Amino acid sequence: MKQCEHFDVVIVGGGISGGIMAQQLGAEGKRVLVLEAGADTGKTFSGYQKYMSTFFTNLIKIPNSPFPQNLNAPQPLVTDVSKIAEGKPSTNGYFVQRGPLPFSSTYTRALGGTTLHWLGTCLRMLPEDFKIKTHFGHGLDWPINYDDLKPYYEKAEFGIGVAGDADEQNYHNIDNPAVHIPFKSDSSQDYDYPMEKIPQSYLDNEMHKGLEGMTVNLSGKDYPVDVVSTPQGRNGMPRGNFRPRGAVGNPDLGQRCEGNSNCVPICPVQAKYNALKTLDDAIATGNVEIRSQSVAFNLEVDPSTNQISKVHYKKYQSPDSPDYHCETVSGTVVVLASHAVENAKLMLASNVGNSSGLVGCNLMDHPTMLTWGLMPENIGAFRGPGSTSGIPSLRGGEFRKDHAAFRIEIGNWGWNWPTGAPIATVPDLIDEKNLYGEQLKAHIAATYPRMFRFGFLVEQLPSVNNRVTIDPAYKDRLGNYRPVIDYDVNDYTRAGMAAAKRVSDQIFQRLGVEQYTQYDESQPGYVTYQGEGYSYNGAGHLVGTHIMGSSKENSVVNANQQSWDHPNLYLVGCGNMPTISTSNPTLTMAALTYWAADNVKKALQN
Repeated sequence: MKQCEHFDVVIVGGGISGGIMAQQLGAEGKRVLVLEAGADTGKTFSGYQKYMSTFFTNLIKIPNSPFPQNLNAPQPLVTDVSKIAEGKPSTNGYFVQRGPLPFSSTYTRALGGTTLHWLGTCLRMLPEDFKIKTHFGHGLDWPINYDDLKPYYEKAEFGIGVAGDADEQNYHNIDNPAVHIPFKSDSSQDYDYPMEKIPQSYLDNEMHKGLEGMTVNLSGKDYPVDVVSTPQGRNGMPRGNFRPRGAVGNPDLGQRCEGNSNCVPICPVQAKYNALKTLDDAIATGNVEIRSQSVAFNLEVDPSTNQISKVHYKKYQSPDSPDYHCETVSGTVVVLASHAVENAKLMLASNVGNSSGLVGCNLMDHPTMLTWGLMPENIGAFRGPGSTSGIPSLRGGEFRKDHAAFRIEIGNWGWNWPTGAPIATVPDLIDEKNLYGEQLKAHIAATYPRMFRFGFLVEQLPSVNNRVTIDPAYKDRLGNYRPVIDYDVNDYTRAGMAAAKRVSDQIFQRLGVEQYTQYDESQPGYVTYQGEGYSYNGAGHLVGTHIMGSSKENSVVNANQQSWDHPNLYLVGCGNMPTISTSNPTLTMAALTYWAADNVKKALQN
């Protein structure tokens, strides 16, 4: 029998949180092993180009379309969930969905993780977001506050390479500046991002002019409608001595964003950050080993110490074959970094870390409501990154006592998300409207450049009933558990969707937008609130499932990101977040991982 190899740290998962942890510990001289369930195709430049080829030849341009499905490490795809409306589980995808509503988000199981297909939005949480129970009577308070995490936000922004303007992120006009101005440092010198902001689109600038001075009323109070640039993990013009990282294996490529319009599902030049860059830095320390196609399936506990003594994994030879063999490793510290769903699934399968009974519970996303229409004039749709600005002034405020907050994303890609335009609508013009030749060209020229949409990322509260579980009846090709998902959207969030639609209607009226928004009860994410119907989409922001808290009764990990039950087990990733609020969670996840890495370093010194 092969001897159990020992490492200072064993990390399960090769995405952004696993990469940060490996790089930080490898730089300290620690011997680190990363176990990645998926393939490592993207670790070379030629391999990344294979992803590009898959994307170009795939007729469906969804987030995971560049990354071939791997039955040994399946990843969720958008699937038919109509059965759950009939009270039956939907089993035709990787997720087993039991409803009552569909969970529509995906993630990528491959080296580099979901940063391979993310948009790149890098927003901090607001200071008030850490204490929403105290401030607004809903949700949960975090065991840490904004000031605790602020230095790690700065570290994450430089680690990712964020382009933005800090002063624009202070939201000066929101009703309580004390909880909305996060970017002033403790020193006399102001902090700013490592790179200048990505230039705002023509649409952004036109919208800024059209909405200047506008306010909307929520819960009896007026709030400004300000168009603000969005901080992004993509290469812009560097500030000071910062040097942006180009493509892995080809550093001269991707030094600046080229304005390609397929950031989701993949950046052609790697100007957008992905975790392959951090993993490459980790390998360069000489202390980090990555084993891909290695699916962890069991964590063994030493009953005398309650420590995780061994990590068991299945090593498969090829994504095309079900053949595998089992191997075992051990670590002085074990870190789970394999995603909110996969971390919970592994813990449940191993029966570890769950004295609170909360592993898998509190699954959250941003139910994203779309509105769309035609602007009065050409606004240059379908150009550049997916979004370069938003309306963040409704992310916080006293109205959160009554309904969910939301951030408004301004989409540069026309009706791509709500209707599949332009690809999906051209056949309709030909087959249904019988347009062709000059008539077809004239219609496209007059209509498509005016297409515009909003995305409302609506806050969702933690709920023990929204959860990931496992069932022996549902396993993948290697015999590992598939995630079983229970999911719903409560009235607090639905009320936020209703408020968001009212805001959208007011903005459309002011700008003279021709309304095309339609919500149909046949849509999978259709919900109602006070007699009106709305539809939501998945944002890909999977949060919760192993939340941090103040005690082992109310959480899975403590403020140090350490398991309450097993002293050498640390969890990283969005699963630790007790609430989602309104910011895309990647930057906060990265900041928490830098925090956790410091705590692991201290643990290894003892």
